[in-house]
Amino acid sequence: MSLWLHWIDLAGIVVFAISGTLMAYKKHMDGFGVVVLASVTAMGGGTLRDMILDLPVFWIHDPSFFYAVLIGALGTIAWLRISHRFPLKFLLIADALGLAFFNLMGLQKALNVGVTPLIAIAFGTMTGVFGGLIRDVICREVPLVLKGELYATTCILGGVAYVAASALNVNLHICMIIAMLTTLVSRLFAVRYHWHLNVFHPPKNLD
Repeated sequence: MSLWLHWIDLAGIVVFAISGTLMAYKKHMDGFGVVVLASVTAMGGGTLRDMILDLPVFWIHDPSFFYAVLIGALGTIAWLRISHRFPLKFLLIADALGLAFFNLMGLQKALNVGVTPLIAIAFGTMTGVFGGLIRDVICREVPLVLKGELYATTCILGGVAYVAASALNVNLHICMIIAMLTTLVSRLFAVRYHWHLNVFHPPKNLD
């Protein structure tokens, strides 16, 4: 089981490193900027999660996570040097995949230390969105989590799906797949069909 979670974590690192590298390309950053942005996007959420849960930060004693960042970043750089164009849709897809992987990872890791399902869902959401939030702040963009189509909400939906399936005694691996697919599909559909969680009417002219 721990090996499965490790590979899920590495997969999330790779796809979020791709997301960070694509954003660095969009902002015309140099090589160091690419590495920094790929790293904080890939590892920011998990670092915050482990610090709050008072666990060893996951990347400190395991260099495989840095290798995963480099694989994601260098592979994306090589592809962009050939194509010479910014694939916005690939950025959104990579971000959605990373969101799904990290939401599950944060949720499962929190449950493993004995927190309640509600708090575990919050940790899954934090793990999924915080790296992208740091990425967008560094790039002076309004973070995706605070605007536009459903983002953090999709993590909550994935977490609820996991908890509900687990309560029905569904196999653990199936629960994990359900959580990832719920997060991923709901995020992609939100982007495709512009689903929003609006609470305010469009502002009127205040003059």
